[in-house]
Amino acid sequence: MNPIDAAARPAPPRINPLQRIWLRELGMERLWLRTPAAPAVKAPVGPSAGVSAGPSAGSSTGASARASVGAPSALSGGAPAAGLQSAIVAPVPAEARPAVPAIAPPAEGAQQSSPAAATPAEPPSGRASSAIPASILNRTGPPPRPAPKVEVQEEAPPPIPVAEAVKDANLEQLAAQVVACAACGLCKGRRHAVVGQGAQPTRWLVVGEAPGEQEDRQGQPFVGRSGQLLDAMLAAVGMSRERDVFITNVIKCRPPGNRNPKPEEIAACSPYLMRQIALLKPERILVLGRFAAQTLLGTDATIGSLRGRVHHLKTDEGAQIPVVVSYHPAYLLRSPSEKARAWQDLKLAARDL
Repeated sequence: MNPIDAAARPAPPRINPLQRIWLRELGMERLWLRTPAAPAVKAPVGPSAGVSAGPSAGSSTGASARASVGAPSALSGGAPAAGLQSAIVAPVPAEARPAVPAIAPPAEGAQQSSPAAATPAEPPSGRASSAIPASILNRTGPPPRPAPKVEVQEEAPPPIPVAEAVKDANLEQLAAQVVACAACGLCKGRRHAVVGQGAQPTRWLVVGEAPGEQEDRQGQPFVGRSGQLLDAMLAAVGMSRERDVFITNVIKCRPPGNRNPKPEEIAACSPYLMRQIALLKPERILVLGRFAAQTLLGTDATIGSLRGRVHHLKTDEGAQIPVVVSYHPAYLLRSPSEKARAWQDLKLAARDL
């Protein structure tokens, strides 16, 4: 290819990464990059550079050069080399330039720099768009939504501990507090809270562990088969539920599946039992079951080591209430052979009455 013809083709301006993205969005990136960029040819400078740019002054190459620059006398008349160089690198008229996408001109007053100086350096990773903000890349999408305002709510005051809430309550107020209690998770699965039932004034206080399925349905302590067995045991020593005995539990709500009460559930619910003891002032306390015995006596001993002797519970007023430990009626229904020991415990409780 003749260097003069190559110089006549305009070289496309260099584009930066941002302009490349715009061309990709317009679908003209491949068309733009397909245009060859031929470097400008400089004519040699010297006395022998007169017409040595082509094979001969009369050849077709010389004719095309003269036609492209529009000055035939510059080659035949021995024009200086500077004139030939200026004719070769002369700008091509706008009509002969290929159509290119328009690029917005810089704002007025902005300092215009050369394309080489305006081109940012490529990142080391080879990704031209790594340094472009996401707001420019997503300029065709919707504007970002403002962050929702988060209302700061004032923290609710901590709940009053059960022991503090019941210290001045009477039996009616205590029952209402048990029904509304949410100190542990057992309140979520119960049907009824079982506060207690029996005679007032009270001679014996019978304390069980927790309500069962029938107690949860009826809201009364010791009903069903275990309740019938307890009534028969009390009648054997001359006591009745309606006249002499008040019956309650350490846990006022039924544990799921009649499982054993958890230590945190016992700790949350035991203040209700202690307030009942302070209000009823019983002469004797008959404790039925391991969890009830360990709660009232403050020990982790087994029921076998606790039964057969009289313990004492000291109240806040300084009184000493005798406490007798025995087996739970539900356990006696599963183990009838232990009824003889339970009968001994009943006689121990009724010895001084």
